[in-house]
Amino acid sequence: MNPSHPKLSRRFRLQYEEAQTRWVLLYPEGMVQLNDSAAEILKRCDGGRSVADIVSELETTFSIQGIGPQVESLLEEGGRRGWID
Repeated sequence: MNPSHPKLSRRFRLQYEEAQTRWVLLYPEGMVQLNDSAAEILKRCDGGRSVADIVSELETTFSIQGIGPQVESLLEEGGRRGWID
């Protein structure tokens, strides 16, 4: 994982599932259902945005402050699970 500019792994596809009414990560062996917060973070993991950019964008979009630790925690977990390169 590039800790400064996270990118969703090519093995996973992020998409909205109407049947689930939620965002999911699809991969050859199955699917991971995401909560809304996780989906918003992962949508921004394109390799072009830094972690600070992602945090700033989310704080602005959702009028919230201080979410850096939660974003970093999800990205660390995503790295452990292979979601993030």
